[in-house]
Amino acid sequence: MQSNLINRQKDIETIRDLLEVFPVTAILGPRQVGKTTLSKAFEPNFVFDLENPRDLAMMENPQLTLEKLEGLIVIDEVQRKPELFPLLRYLVDTHQSQRYLILGSASSSLKQQSGESLAGRIGYHYLTGINLGELGKQSMDTLWLRGGFPRSLLAQDDNKSMLWRSNFVSTFLERDLAILGSNVPSTVMYRFWLMLSHYHGQTLNYSELARSFGVSDKTVKTYISILEDTFMLRQLMPWHANLGKRLVKSPKLYIRDSGIYHALQHIETMQQLRTSPLVGASWEGFALEEVVSFLSKRENEVFFYGSHAGTELDLLWHEMGKVFGVEFKYMDAPKLTRSMHEAISDLQLHHLWVIYPGDKAYPLSEQVTVLPLWELQKMQEQFS
Repeated sequence: MQSNLINRQKDIETIRDLLEVFPVTAILGPRQVGKTTLSKAFEPNFVFDLENPRDLAMMENPQLTLEKLEGLIVIDEVQRKPELFPLLRYLVDTHQSQRYLILGSASSSLKQQSGESLAGRIGYHYLTGINLGELGKQSMDTLWLRGGFPRSLLAQDDNKSMLWRSNFVSTFLERDLAILGSNVPSTVMYRFWLMLSHYHGQTLNYSELARSFGVSDKTVKTYISILEDTFMLRQLMPWHANLGKRLVKSPKLYIRDSGIYHALQHIETMQQLRTSPLVGASWEGFALEEVVSFLSKRENEVFFYGSHAGTELDLLWHEMGKVFGVEFKYMDAPKLTRSMHEAISDLQLHHLWVIYPGDKAYPLSEQVTVLPLWELQKMQEQFS
């Protein structure tokens, strides 16, 4: 598998549309996910990498550096200089020939800082790891095991991929979090992240986590927010509706990249993964990220559903005024369940898909379809 064979055309088209509408476009995503490489596809006129000491020094007087430039200007790792945002507002308002593509590795903090200064002038694109739609069916097992970070996915073998991910975790904890302003010791955050990996795919209980780790509920929420803001975790929020039932109100937690999850759990090969008791949870997290990426949904647009009576739905969202749902099953031949029937009734689902690792799509009922993960494009038939 070669990097030049990976087609990120969907991301390129989305970013190109944003550049035509907004004078500033932000590409947000974890470090090492390919933001810098992707920005080169737009042939920028000027590039400033704020991790390069020379470029960072040039930004000591940013107005003098930027004011005379024209064309597309890329600023990489922009979260290192949040004071740039008010200046960018002035520059794009007074220099119509300038367009900015800014790249960042922190989500909510960067959005808050940029949104306050650049309201109405900035568009956002979230870059995930490489996904199955960019690779094809034949690469599914490799992608699932190694995750979507390009250097991990494209490593020569599984051992080198695991070595890259282990080093990524160390560097992220020891260096990147400090740059982003975290003062939590790397050893503490590693133990916490490792503990969270055992809750992958489960409903969060902050008090239980706090007792297990020996800290307060508030500290647990702070640590989780740090990992979530840097795209390492997903908190999937529950769907609330007035259904006359007692509903689950706590979020579910996922390690966003399957390769990082496997590194934390020391799962190094597909044979180990397939025989692990964690294989079902791993499949759920991997397939969930694939579906969310395919749908191009943001964090506040996807949910799960659970009632205290036992009815569950792994993922739901709204599309064209209708409600759709997905269940993730790691099995050879999923069947219709009572929980699926109840979820359809409770939520008035237009359609429900059961995503599994098999090869064949087939209907379970008029409203339920079993679908291989690599055939997500077939979901669009129901969106009209």
